[in-house]
Amino acid sequence: MKNNHRFRLDVWGIITLIVLGLYLIFMVYPLGNLIKMAFYGDDGFTLDNFIKFFSKPYYSSTLKNSFTVSFAGTLTSLLVGIPMAYFFAMYKIVGKKLLRILIIISSMSAPFVGAYAWILLLGRNGVITNFIKDIFGITPPEIYGFNGMLLVFTSQLFSLVFLYVAGALNKVDNSLLEASENMGCTGTRRFFKVVMPLIMPTVMAAALLVFIRALSDFGTPMLMGEGYRTFPVILYTEFVGEVSQNKGFASAIAVIAILITTVVFFGQNYVSNRKSFSMNSLHPIEEKPIHGLKSFLIHLFCYSVVFIAMLPQVYVAYCSFRAVSGSIYVEGFSLNSYIQMFDRLGKSVENTIILPLISLVVVLLMAVLIAYLSVRRRNVLTGTVDTLSMVPYIIPGTVVGIALVTSFNREPIALTGTVLIMVVALVIRRLPYTIRSSVAILHQIPITIEEAALSLGSSKMKTFFKITVPMMSSGIIAGAILSWVTMIGELSTAMILYTGRTQTLTVAIYTEIIRGNYGIASAMATVLTILTVISLLVFNKFSKNGEITM
Repeated sequence: MKNNHRFRLDVWGIITLIVLGLYLIFMVYPLGNLIKMAFYGDDGFTLDNFIKFFSKPYYSSTLKNSFTVSFAGTLTSLLVGIPMAYFFAMYKIVGKKLLRILIIISSMSAPFVGAYAWILLLGRNGVITNFIKDIFGITPPEIYGFNGMLLVFTSQLFSLVFLYVAGALNKVDNSLLEASENMGCTGTRRFFKVVMPLIMPTVMAAALLVFIRALSDFGTPMLMGEGYRTFPVILYTEFVGEVSQNKGFASAIAVIAILITTVVFFGQNYVSNRKSFSMNSLHPIEEKPIHGLKSFLIHLFCYSVVFIAMLPQVYVAYCSFRAVSGSIYVEGFSLNSYIQMFDRLGKSVENTIILPLISLVVVLLMAVLIAYLSVRRRNVLTGTVDTLSMVPYIIPGTVVGIALVTSFNREPIALTGTVLIMVVALVIRRLPYTIRSSVAILHQIPITIEEAALSLGSSKMKTFFKITVPMMSSGIIAGAILSWVTMIGELSTAMILYTGRTQTLTVAIYTEIIRGNYGIASAMATVLTILTVISLLVFNKFSKNGEITM
């Protein structure tokens, strides 16, 4: 092939310009407009919005709260997820396949659904709360505020750590563990001295994802934060409350959110790159049988963690079939919650399927093109496209929503309130997942295969779609499933952009919870879980090994 490290105006050069143009219009321009509103007022350049934020404890304390609960959630998720992945890799655990499926299901569910379920279980009038009061005469600790948010983050996000670390452990060569064992390094000492250093770059990547997920989570603190205000909540409430009066202040808060996540992202990258190295597993880790007390403790730990992770979803599904009188649960079971859901909010279910499907088609097309440009046609412009594609990975969804709604609410591009702006938001937010998995698989495909096709007279586009894309299919499918599942569970961006015509299940669930319609909310949350499970079954069907790792 010719030198692909310089730009040429061929078919791939035209695609590069088109993709770059789309990013400039739908991402760079909205974010630039957001930054402009934060720094410029009626009288020109000003820092008043930032001074207001940092000078008033009501606002600035949300930074401390967000960092505290996000750091704590990241730490506890690591403490749970890393041992789980290690036990799954090292030992033969009874029911491992089922446990893995349940862990994946728990990782894919919307966090605020877990928050809602824990309120039903451990809230002031929760089932477990009342049970403990009646039996033991003890009032359990409050689920609201820091404690409840930490419980939700840990039970929800440990699974991401598990998936990341499980993928890393699959690449560890068993000969390294055998060599350490021959030198007398076994058990816990081997875990900390040999295994942890080998998987540390992956642990850092998992920690970053968990931290950013917790930091930018909107639904959980909104439902159970109460007096414990966090950054995404204050950002949303200030934007909604001041959108017609002081858009600059809401924009300033959004800019602060971007700066925080950017600093965290580059800090993690710096540390991770210093510790990074490549591994090839010629002899994968072999599972060993376990017996006695060790077996009991490991099984108890694994099953307890999975039980706690799945309990919210199971209880929500149970509540969806309970009879309801008004907004109060009564004796007996009924399908009325589902009947009312489809009668009143059937459009939300329809939107939750149609909008992500449209977005997914766009994501798949753009992801394979961007992945190819990044790997096979590396130059300044394609490098810029690759960098821009990762920006949404570190920007909270609320910020993306505010940027889009404030930039496209007037001519010449008036998109606010339309289906198109919802699709644009979903594509921007979820495109990085499919790009990364597509890039990873493309690196494993020899370029000589494409060169052979071109030498036989195949055109560039025909070679790409007939040869390269089919060989990338496993990576594309993995990224697509992850993008799809996160799309149907999207809340933070949807809360900013939705209208009555474009309301999704997540928005409808949140709205019904706020209104106290717990039966309908449970029914919709159960439908959302069913959609997630179906997605995972589809992945299993098309995946070679049926295992999801990251």
